[in-house]
Amino acid sequence: MLIVAGTVRLKPGTAERVRPHMDKMLAGSRAEPGCITYSYAYDVQDPELIRVFEEWQSKEDLDAHFQTLHMAEWRAALGDVGIVERNIKAYTISSIEDR
Repeated sequence: MLIVAGTVRLKPGTAERVRPHMDKMLAGSRAEPGCITYSYAYDVQDPELIRVFEEWQSKEDLDAHFQTLHMAEWRAALGDVGIVERNIKAYTISSIEDR
């Protein structure tokens, strides 16, 4: 299993412009084989900061995700809106415990 987590910072005043693109990306990604969880969230105190959290069954599933049309469209939309900073990491998980 892999977890992808991090943040994307948008230019000030652009958070609502990116929302329709986020909805499309979420729907497409959640329908992909191997996608367990796929979510974005605006930070409560900083609406230009998008928090990213994903769970994938395998690296191959995640690699395939990067080749999808909705990913290309998402990257183009972010390019049009403008991102200030992107900090996203993938983590390989070897065990999971309920807490």
